[in-house]
Amino acid sequence: MASWAFIDFLLLAAAGMSIGLSIVWRAPNILMNMAISSEFLTAGLVLGIVLAVTFLVSLGAVVQRNHVTIGFVILNWFLIVDAILVTVVGSIIWFFSLRQRAEMQKKWTALSPADRITIQDQHHCCGYFSANDSEIGGTFCANTTFTQSLNLNPNITTNFCVTPITLFTDYTLENTFTTVSKPIYGFMAVVLSLLVASLCVIKKRQEEERFKKIDAKRGGRGFV
Repeated sequence: MASWAFIDFLLLAAAGMSIGLSIVWRAPNILMNMAISSEFLTAGLVLGIVLAVTFLVSLGAVVQRNHVTIGFVILNWFLIVDAILVTVVGSIIWFFSLRQRAEMQKKWTALSPADRITIQDQHHCCGYFSANDSEIGGTFCANTTFTQSLNLNPNITTNFCVTPITLFTDYTLENTFTTVSKPIYGFMAVVLSLLVASLCVIKKRQEEERFKKIDAKRGGRGFV
């Protein structure tokens, strides 16, 4: 039960992390908003709420008397749904991360001129794949003569914004869905561990009830 309680606490922490990050990352930040879209944040918020509801269900299950295991059965079904949601949300973000260069170009095009100028000034680059789609203005891409001169020596890793943008988004997305110590896919370890622990609790409670019935048939004496 101590192990089950510890894992259940981790489930609550996972719910809090998912909800918290989904709210915090909605703050105005051009590159962050490009990397983590509002759809991703909404999916993370829904996932966090579902995990929190599962935690409440677990509390209802654990306070039942030993012979009542239906609460843990319901909990396990909730955990199966959690595992499916974690897989779906994590896989959507992972698949998006595989197409970052193309996806970020679409988002670059959708940015306002002021936001493109901000990125260009911040990372000292002009345009996304070339200077032809740069935004004239600001302190770095100040005029057409300068931006077109970059096309004469088209070093995509230094002259244009695709590299700094994708470096940031790649790091952000990687830390969003990978490894046990990080969100989304890492939640799967908590969910599955709690599922296994709940099955063990059900089995243990069933054994205790069986021995109680055996003791009762023997006149209340111990089985051993």
